Amino acid sequence: MVASRLHLVRHGEVHNPARVLYGRLPDYHLSEAGRRMAQAAADHVAGLDREVSTLLCSPLERTQESAAPFAERFDLVPAIEERVIEPTNVFEGTQMRRSLLNPLNWWHLRRPSLPSWGEAYESIAERMLSAMGDAWHGTESGDVVIVSHQAPIWITHLRVAGLPLRHDPRTRRCALSSVTSFERVGDVWREVDYAEPAASGIDLGAV
Repeated sequence: MVASRLHLVRHGEVHNPARVLYGRLPDYHLSEAGRRMAQAAADHVAGLDREVSTLLCSPLERTQESAAPFAERFDLVPAIEERVIEPTNVFEGTQMRRSLLNPLNWWHLRRPSLPSWGEAYESIAERMLSAMGDAWHGTESGDVVIVSHQAPIWITHLRVAGLPLRHDPRTRRCALSSVTSFERVGDVWREVDYAEPAASGIDLGAV
């Protein structure tokens, strides 16, 4: 037996008054609105009337905090999954708009198809699908919830859909606390649902 469905859940709004691109930096936590958004995501999955038996999250604080309502709702202990972490980015710790105005940084934008400013899209896709596959086969029954980040979830969507991984980050369909759901037949993943159960938050600091 294997899992029935796998949900990639993005974390909620982060408290980030300085509007820093936080990436993998520590000590970036959910705002009060972000906690409500995470609860809305958990309520949405619970409202699907499906058993959730596996809960994973990236090691960053915002995903662990976003996993907490799922842990409480489904009586699970979230396991840390390093492979679903935010990608690296040379602009981490800076205000993105200001960094892009500096000609010294333009070198990092030379190959957006990779992208040249951080971890390769191909690498993100491979580690996400590896983590998803292990979680799927390691779950005897019920659904899997993985709390991750915007870029990894969107890259997974593109790879499963057979679309080019190169894209404009501003066009991603992956709202805060959104739920992107997949099923797997044999070795083939297919996306079966996308939902935005939370009210819109301030989406700042995403890679």
